[in-house]
Amino acid sequence: MLRVPVPYAGRVMESEGVQDGAAGAEQAPGGEKAARAEERLEQAVRAAEKALIEFEIAVETFRIEVENFSRLHEQKLGPMYARLEELDARILQARADRTGDPEDLRRAEEARARLAPIPGVEELMNGWMDDQGLFPEAVAMLTDQPVKPPQRVRPSEEARKLYRELVRKAHPDLAQEESERERREEFITRVNAAYARGSVDELKELAEEWAAGPQLKRARSAAEELYARLEWLSQRKEMLTVLAKELEESAIGSMLRLAPDDPDGLLDEIAEQLRAQLAEREAELASLLA
Repeated sequence: MLRVPVPYAGRVMESEGVQDGAAGAEQAPGGEKAARAEERLEQAVRAAEKALIEFEIAVETFRIEVENFSRLHEQKLGPMYARLEELDARILQARADRTGDPEDLRRAEEARARLAPIPGVEELMNGWMDDQGLFPEAVAMLTDQPVKPPQRVRPSEEARKLYRELVRKAHPDLAQEESERERREEFITRVNAAYARGSVDELKELAEEWAAGPQLKRARSAAEELYARLEWLSQRKEMLTVLAKELEESAIGSMLRLAPDDPDGLLDEIAEQLRAQLAEREAELASLLA
């Protein structure tokens, strides 16, 4: 887990104070001591920035992989899960028809209700259809045809480097005015989108755009900015730690971590298990209807 060395900066400043009290002003002018303290504080900030950015890149990369795997999981296994639910409902209904038991009838009714269309299906199908109808991926999913997997996005080292530099330079929390913060937020949103696509060319264009844009105006002293930066780094680390934990503990994230190097193989293994379950359900339903 990432450790942002905020406490280190505090110890640096404290030790400087102790030395000042013990040795007095005879060792070196006050201005020189203050400069040394500020230099150490700046080193601590730079080390924390580097560690945090690496952590942020790792979290963002894992989030991209989770999203891709989630979509592929739904495309490849969604029809099987839907068929299992349908067979379970039909089995419960066939059993209830045979027994007439009120409890069996209740279970059958609940199963049928779960299969009923959900209001707002247009919103649920967002990304699967347009005004011309279903996209090819959706048609394949609904007709059991082979599904074309989504593009694998694994950002290259060059993309990671460009992303790292852009985040470090353009992060909204470096802004001192609301208008500047808004500009940076809009820019970083574009940077994140380009990184999610793994596009080195887009990131290079964004780097050129940022270099040509207005520069940050400094309204605080260097030391004040360093202390503010340390505080933000600590808060950002806590937020990223929570996000990383949520991703890792999600159903898709946990599944992906089982086979990070061969997620397709894991899906094939699950598909084989689902096919066996489907065969069992179909045999049971046939027996009840016979």
